[in-house]
Amino acid sequence: MDISVVIPLLNEEESIVELYDWVAKVMQANKYSYEVVYVDDGSTDDSFGVLKGLSDKHKEVKIIKFRTNHGKSQALNAAFKVTKGDVVITMDADLQDSPDEIPELFNLIKEDKMHLISGWKKKRYDPITKTIPTKLFNWAARKTSGVYLHDFNCGLKAYDQKVVKNINVYGEMHRYIPILAKSAGFTKIDEKVVEHQARKYGVTKFGIERFLNGFLDLISIWFVSKFGKRPMHFFGAWGVLMFVLGFGSAGYLGIMKLYTLSQGLPTILVTDNPWFYISLATMLIGTQLFLTGFVGEMITQTGNKTPLYHIDEEVNLEK
Repeated sequence: MDISVVIPLLNEEESIVELYDWVAKVMQANKYSYEVVYVDDGSTDDSFGVLKGLSDKHKEVKIIKFRTNHGKSQALNAAFKVTKGDVVITMDADLQDSPDEIPELFNLIKEDKMHLISGWKKKRYDPITKTIPTKLFNWAARKTSGVYLHDFNCGLKAYDQKVVKNINVYGEMHRYIPILAKSAGFTKIDEKVVEHQARKYGVTKFGIERFLNGFLDLISIWFVSKFGKRPMHFFGAWGVLMFVLGFGSAGYLGIMKLYTLSQGLPTILVTDNPWFYISLATMLIGTQLFLTGFVGEMITQTGNKTPLYHIDEEVNLEK
């Protein structure tokens, strides 16, 4: 199969049929073999009924229905597990992503051998309350991750099938799929300017809180990608540093106490010096950080079910 189109949705009953007809028109015009995998993320309108009607008429339509709303990341992760196309293309269900972009995205993956192409909505039809935080968010993502894309959160993306089968999208990490892909060893990542259309039906499902969550997720994915497999490298290093500083400070206070006593100079009890308690607290914090790294290392080695490696290809293993 050439292409799997993945469309997560929440309460988009008005646009479902129109979007499918548009996708089907593009696929048939280019003679692609394809499937369209819809993920109904707990819709409360008649979205699932509309999807069922589509699936009864078109064998290409596949549906995953969540019992309750779990979020876009979980919807994408569920769809990625069942896709069969050589190229996987994701898009939003609100008609703001144009299916006319599919042929060029497909060629960039298949012919140019790219791993991931992210859409860049260079010209947006969004209010300023959304565009300014988005620019700040994308800037922070670029600086933190080293993946230089203009629009991390664009729903229109194309993937080599190997990418979607080797990443785990959880929490609200759909914004950072290019970073997850890079961490998994897929480095051929680029972007393409795509058309952004004004919303035709309904209202946006995202509020201002998504930007705060986005920055928190960015910190999380940076830490996990850098230290997730070796937590001792982070916690242990800081723990040892703080313990050494605290121990050194306490030792200095003891030496100064002995020196002042030997010289007959007036002095105070070590426990009356506030620096003693600062040193003691620093040593305790350092010990706790070191133990956190040690426990994290044990969990990583014994209890983590996520593979610590990413297989690119297997040959003749079934023989």
